Amino acid sequence: VRAQAWGPGADWLLDGLPAALGIDDDISGFDPSPHPLIRDAARGNPGLRLGRSGRLMEALVPAILEQKVVVLEAHRAWKILLTKFGTPPPGPAPQGMRVFPDPSTWRRIPSWDWHRAGAEAVRAETIIRAASVAETLERLLTLSHEEADRRLRTIPGIGVWTSAEARQRAAGDPDAVSVGDYHLSNVVGWALAGRDRTDDALMLELLEPFKGHRHRVTRLIGLSGAGRPGGRARYGVGPQR
Repeated sequence: VRAQAWGPGADWLLDGLPAALGIDDDISGFDPSPHPLIRDAARGNPGLRLGRSGRLMEALVPAILEQKVVVLEAHRAWKILLTKFGTPPPGPAPQGMRVFPDPSTWRRIPSWDWHRAGAEAVRAETIIRAASVAETLERLLTLSHEEADRRLRTIPGIGVWTSAEARQRAAGDPDAVSVGDYHLSNVVGWALAGRDRTDDALMLELLEPFKGHRHRVTRLIGLSGAGRPGGRARYGVGPQR
């Protein structure tokens, strides 16, 4: 991989690029043998790496925006907010690209701009609360995945799903399961047990043999293409938190 970067964060970005590409992904202890689909998917995708951005706030905001809405609505809100409150990046960049706003900017966004983006008060207030402790949040990435999860979920409005989604992206947590996801339990149930309908409790039971790498297994299921029963739509109402 060859990379170039511009602006005051250029050196930091280049230093962090290997981690973002998954160089630190640790597959020790991962045994795909308990299920033939996972075994075959792991064999067929030897280059799969779980990257980590090292930026928890930047992962947390879009995860919060994805709560309780369809994916397209969350992407729309993200685009509106970033376009207005983000800043153009230095150097050559795609038109419309924006730098993620700093925490103080998120705290100052007025209610009407949240409304215009389609983010109701609950999600807006959760983002503002997270922005108020952003410096502390970034330090969570130095802790164990379990402790980071526990502390992250002490913030009102951040539950199991949001914590898992943010830690998958920012910390590359190989075991963070998005419990409460609209589709994931059915995808896992279909792939591992041939069940058309599966709840979160059964999903966790099916994933238990892979404890420590359950997120990795869900990624492998997605790559295998085996987790889409009956052509069920991939977009739907999101989790509660």
